[in-house]
Amino acid sequence: MSFVPVFHAEWIKIRTLRSLRGALAGILLATAAFSALASADADADAGDADPLFAVFFGISFGQIAAIAFGTTAVSSEFRGGALGLTLAAVPDRRRWFAAKATAIALPVLAVGLLTGLVTLVVGKAVLGNAGPGWTEGLRGAVGCGLQLTLMALFAAGLTAVLRSGVATLSVLIPFLLIVSFVVGDLSGGVADLLPDRAGQVVLHSTWDGTLGPWTGLAVTALWTAVSLLAGGWCLKTRDV
Repeated sequence: MSFVPVFHAEWIKIRTLRSLRGALAGILLATAAFSALASADADADAGDADPLFAVFFGISFGQIAAIAFGTTAVSSEFRGGALGLTLAAVPDRRRWFAAKATAIALPVLAVGLLTGLVTLVVGKAVLGNAGPGWTEGLRGAVGCGLQLTLMALFAAGLTAVLRSGVATLSVLIPFLLIVSFVVGDLSGGVADLLPDRAGQVVLHSTWDGTLGPWTGLAVTALWTAVSLLAGGWCLKTRDV
């Protein structure tokens, strides 16, 4: 079976699962809501030095929904023998996983870009003249969409390795909420290479680290590529 019908089958699975539609909605709502609150707080603080990150602060919470989307899309295959039925129809496991990853990436990218634009408009409305310029803001909106997509794919690859949505979320959620926020602030430049922190450099007006906006996204893309390659290798070498 060629790639296109395999992708079409995976797309049907994703768009018909209610939990996945809820996760996509969560990306937009969580990012926009928390960003609006952060923008309002930044507006009250005249000394805020990074209006761009104030506008996109909510991505720290929106990417949790993106991770839940990628995790659920893959973990559903490991319940009730679904993967065995899928591979009976598509014996080429790498082709199937590539189609699954594509079916995950496209809706998250679309929602992520929409989220970035909505968040930018809301943030600029709240901050007014203190907000970022449109050029910088649009860079942040595009970076927001790319970062959310990469984190969803990173979670998808890890889920294929662990074969459990619960295990994946048990690893990634504490990682995002504890390691990046607490340990990351204490460990200096090494923490800037973590997948979530590296990709968020594009959302800062100023940054003291060694990574730039696009090199930071490249680091996150590298993490994602390793995760997907590991997931594909585990699918190819392990029994269903």
